[in-house]
Amino acid sequence: MTEFIDAIAPAIGYLIPLPILIPAITAALTLILSKFVGLQRFVAFFSLLATIGISVSMLLIVDQKGAQSLQVGGWDSPIGITLVADRLSTVMLAVSGLVLFAVMWFAISQGVRDGSEQDPVAVFSPAYLLLSMGVNLSFLAGDLFNLYVGFEIFLVASYVLLTLGGSASRVKAGVGYVMVSMVSSMIFLFGLGLVYASVGTLNMAHVGLRMEEIPSGIRVAIFAVFLVAFGIKAAVFPLDAWLPDSYPTAPSLVTAVFAGLLTKVGVYAIIRVQTVIFHDGSLNTLLMWVALATMLIGILGAMAQNDIKRLLSFTLVSHIGYMIFGVSLGNEMGLSGTIFYAVHHILVQTALFLVVGLIERQGGTSSLRRLGSLAKFAPIIAVLYFIPALNLGGIPPFSGFIGKVILIQAGAQEGGFMAWLLIGGAVATSLLTLYVMMLVWSKGFLRSRADAPEGHLATARPAPLAEVTDEVEITEREDVGRLPFGMLASTAVLVAASVSITIFADPLTSITDRAAEAANDVETYRSVVLGDTGAELDPGEPGRDTDISEEVD
Repeated sequence: MTEFIDAIAPAIGYLIPLPILIPAITAALTLILSKFVGLQRFVAFFSLLATIGISVSMLLIVDQKGAQSLQVGGWDSPIGITLVADRLSTVMLAVSGLVLFAVMWFAISQGVRDGSEQDPVAVFSPAYLLLSMGVNLSFLAGDLFNLYVGFEIFLVASYVLLTLGGSASRVKAGVGYVMVSMVSSMIFLFGLGLVYASVGTLNMAHVGLRMEEIPSGIRVAIFAVFLVAFGIKAAVFPLDAWLPDSYPTAPSLVTAVFAGLLTKVGVYAIIRVQTVIFHDGSLNTLLMWVALATMLIGILGAMAQNDIKRLLSFTLVSHIGYMIFGVSLGNEMGLSGTIFYAVHHILVQTALFLVVGLIERQGGTSSLRRLGSLAKFAPIIAVLYFIPALNLGGIPPFSGFIGKVILIQAGAQEGGFMAWLLIGGAVATSLLTLYVMMLVWSKGFLRSRADAPEGHLATARPAPLAEVTDEVEITEREDVGRLPFGMLASTAVLVAASVSITIFADPLTSITDRAAEAANDVETYRSVVLGDTGAELDPGEPGRDTDISEEVD
């Protein structure tokens, strides 16, 4: 392995932009090939498969060789566009690459089975690849402006994906989603203006360097603006009300990638700005309260749901609280736990939403008032649900349990009233999560469908990207049990990947520990991004004028 890494390490400068360029180029290509659906699927499938290999290669290189940066267009930082590949960004790239590929496989298989003449598949592939580009750019961006650009790219793509099918409920949810996202973007843009007015640069390493000379009150105010913007993206309390109404209306495969990835981009952005720019821990206590409220209110909302999609949407909100828990502690173990838990949750949550897609196809609905007997008539779906359900509930030895233990240990290490209160909230949330996941198991899989209050009803056919609202008797459905291999296989890949985290927990925690250590090593990050110019740009260098405005001029 060492020889392989040494062999590919010199190519890192060519690899860094590829997770952005490949989806961008193939999005344009699939749009051109819109009349050739088979060729379009082929291009989308293998481009995302190639992105996985590139992302994993980058992770191996930076884990052994340290963080790497690329100055795009030949402009040196902090003036030009900087892409940064470190352990944190490449871990997120690798796991997101797997999820994006699996969901595309699921979508292709579902479309092949159902046919695509009446479905907007030609629009789906370009929009999905554009979303992939935006997510990858967000992870690799070394400056705040291109982080904003990444957010806007996947916002545009996500609106298209959210409203596929054109039903009234989807358009309504899409409009609400876009309005909330635009508010978040405006707040983010306002924060960019504050940063540039304060320090005259948007390169994150350079901002962090100059921000040290800014009065603490101004720093806290600017950080609070970014926390609101990223908190909306991450769906933390009290900025989470939009998510349970937006995600459940979309097709399950679209909801899967939204739930698995997009909220984690918000969490990633919080981690990045806190560790690189605002690393004094000034708002950690506030984040602790936010984490506690997000965990508890999210899971209490899940307990009141009768639809599996809405239930999972509330558990998604709840488990974002675990990640904010780790960030708020301000220590390396907490950050390592956050990264580990993000990897776990991306895989598990995406797998569960894909399972809901299988349930809708098999049972004609995702309503617990209509479902039953799935364990008898669809045992494969039962297994694919049961494993990630236990994992999300934190049953040992699954990765959900390991991630929670790391966070609890980090809280105990930090000590103090709030840390112990968070530990109590985390334990209570885990138990309630297990309760709601087993409630779905009991009603949807073990109970006879004849005993369900509306068990005789189903939708006509859960089409891949269009919404079907006509109610029919379940016995009238002709496609029961017809599940394409690719839909099952792609879901099984994510379930297997989530289980593999348990099997390879030790090497993964070693990587997340090193990622957390590197993320907190601000000086090394600055030297990687700014290079030899870092010392020259340091406003605090002895013998130099420290007036920032003069340096900008």
